[in-house]
Amino acid sequence: MARPVQTRKIGFVPRVVFFKPAGIPRRDLEETALSLDELEAVRLADLNGLYQEEAAPKMDISRSAFARILESARRKIADALIHGKSLRMEGGPVLRGPGRAGVCPRDCPCRHRKENPS
Repeated sequence: MARPVQTRKIGFVPRVVFFKPAGIPRRDLEETALSLDELEAVRLADLNGLYQEEAAPKMDISRSAFARILESARRKIADALIHGKSLRMEGGPVLRGPGRAGVCPRDCPCRHRKENPS
């Protein structure tokens, strides 16, 4: 019997939960589902630039579990981009942290970017 999936903490819940290629009706697209814990792993590793050893404790999981989640997320995102599939972010074994929906947490680098006044 497999072990039960451990609940993962996430600090961000996206407002936008669906992406699709432009110019193709949604009904004509295959869909790839990205769980919220996979999205959080991508946010921490790729957007925030954290190493797995730093990011795993933020989700309250082991480094190896973080690596598996991140690998799965990157594979799904690549599949959607390469094969022109839509991407839906939903569900998963998550516990929402103090972040609000669609608002990046304090540790998100986009909150610290300076706007380029042009």
